[in-house]
Amino acid sequence: MMRAGVGLTAMLGLFSCGDETLSGYGAADTAWVLTELDGATFEARAVLSFPEEGRIQGQAPCNTFSGSQTVPYPWFNAEGIAVTRMACPDLEAEAAFFDALQAMTLAEVGVDTLFLSNDDGRKMVFRAEN
Repeated sequence: MMRAGVGLTAMLGLFSCGDETLSGYGAADTAWVLTELDGATFEARAVLSFPEEGRIQGQAPCNTFSGSQTVPYPWFNAEGIAVTRMACPDLEAEAAFFDALQAMTLAEVGVDTLFLSNDDGRKMVFRAEN
């Protein structure tokens, strides 16, 4: 009976190993550039990346940022976002970017496209930067 318990514990351990966040499902090691926000072309430059399990970082139109994203794929939840505080002409675009990023709840990652969306119909489309 003891062996069955040890075997089951080891088997469950195999299923819980690995990165279950977006970074573990193809988004890591890529700089994702925002091209579309809620159906409109995003004119400013914003870049999102997933440097390690559970972390996000990037460059918004004016400031760099970092935070957490720890929910399992395909869910998305940007939390604890820390942002530098530099002014620039694109502060309005930056506010729109952060508002949308924090509203996203679902993710879909492809070879060169990352989609973030929510149940309210909001959508962010990112392209992999070469």
